[in-house]
This record gives sequence, structure tokens and C-alpha cells, in this order.
Amino acid sequence: MSSTNKSPMEEQLQPLLVHLLELRTRLVRAALVFIVGFLICFAFSRNLYDFAVAPLAHVLPGQKLVTIGIASPFLVQVKLAAMAALLVTLPHTLYQAWAFIAPGLYAHEKRLVLPLVVSSTLLFLAGMAFAYYFVFGVVFKFIASVVPASMQWLPDSAQYLDFILGMFLAFGTTFEVPVLVVVLVRMGFVTVAKLREWRPYVIVGAFVVAAVVTPPDVLSQCLLAVPLWLLFEVGCIVAAWTTRPKAEQASESNTESKADHSPEVDQ
Repeated sequence: MSSTNKSPMEEQLQPLLVHLLELRTRLVRAALVFIVGFLICFAFSRNLYDFAVAPLAHVLPGQKLVTIGIASPFLVQVKLAAMAALLVTLPHTLYQAWAFIAPGLYAHEKRLVLPLVVSSTLLFLAGMAFAYYFVFGVVFKFIASVVPASMQWLPDSAQYLDFILGMFLAFGTTFEVPVLVVVLVRMGFVTVAKLREWRPYVIVGAFVVAAVVTPPDVLSQCLLAVPLWLLFEVGCIVAAWTTRPKAEQASESNTESKADHSPEVDQ
């Protein structure tokens, strides 16, 4: 008879290998779905380009963006298709991440993680929508209004794409502030009362951040700093509403820990 005994090292490596194989499977699934989404989005890349430049085209009617680079027409459409595919396939990617980490979480952690994932995704998309439908129009109108009569403004398509992608990232990240505030309070790093005491510093910090990540004009900075401050206030309100006393959380955690580690009784 062959021996089935395993060394302690093999017993420790086996669970790790199982997790690594599952992680690889999740990553491959997410990558395949992204590739399919990219191919579909690239088929509509011209429509995506027209949609992306619409805020600037509305300010400059009858004028087209120039393209200087040899491969710029192709690369611009590739970037747009990749960004659109990333947004479209984001729910599937987040689901794969959730399916991988969920078995190792307690019940109260699962109840917290899933709403945070959903809310952070929706808030990021809301930040992008706010930038596209409101900020871009205001900023482009302001820039067009300060162009001298002796100057011809010819925006480059590649630079325009880099600009809007940077603004999307800035506003999408800014709209994650309520989630960050709730997480910090729920994990016990800070209290709602302490955050409210820091309000003046948060307002100053919001304008500093806006000055760094937005174009060098006061209007763009205000359009980012004011929502950042308001979202901080929303995060404080939600954190105060959802946070429970620490004793209650500790009691629930201890109950779940005992339930998970209790020995099975033979029938």
C-alpha cells in the first residue's frame, strides 16, 4: 500500500496552491471578459470619439480637433475603447474579486464589503458623469472666452483625450470620499466628532488637492474643491448613521468567531 501521509510543509502549501489557482481562474475570467468588451467597444470607437469630444465641439461649433501624430487616429480610438470596456466590464471584475475574498470574511464583513463595492462603483461613475455633463462645458467655455482674437485655438485630439481621462480620474476619485470616510469610521481609526472638528482643515485640503489635479484656473479648482468638501460632509452623515457602538460590534464578532470555530458534534 502506498503511503498517503503528507509532510507539514505539503499540508501548508496545499491550501495556498488552491487559493493561487482560484485567483488565476478569477483573473483569467476578468481578462477574457475585458477583451471581449474591448473588441465590442472598438467596433463603436468612432461613436465613442464623437461622444467624448461633444462637450468641446459644443463650445467650438463647426471646428474639428486636429491630430498631429501619425498613429494618433488609431491610438485615440484604442484608448477610448479600453476606457469604455473597463467601465462596462467593471461589475464583472468586481464580482470576481468579491467571489475570491468572500469565503474568508465574517458575516458582518460581507454585509459591509458588498455595499461598499457597489456604492464606490456608482460614486465613481457619478463623478465621471458630473465632470462630463457639467464641468467640461463650464471649463471649455471659460477657456474659449479668454482666447485672444489674434490666436487660433486648435485643440489636439490626443491631448484632449489625456485631459478628459485625467479629469475623469480626478472627479471619480473625489466622489469616493464618502466611502473613505465611512470605512475609516467603521474601522475605528477616527470618530465622526473628530472629523467634524477637522472640517476647516478638510476645506483647505480640498482646495489644495483641486489645485494640484485640475487645470491652472480658479474655476476648475472650485468645481472640484466644493464637491469634495460636500462629499466629505455626506460621508460624515452616512458614517454617523451607520456606525454602531463598538461593544455591539465586538459582541457580534465574538459570536461569529465562536460559531465558525465550534467543534462538530458526532450524531
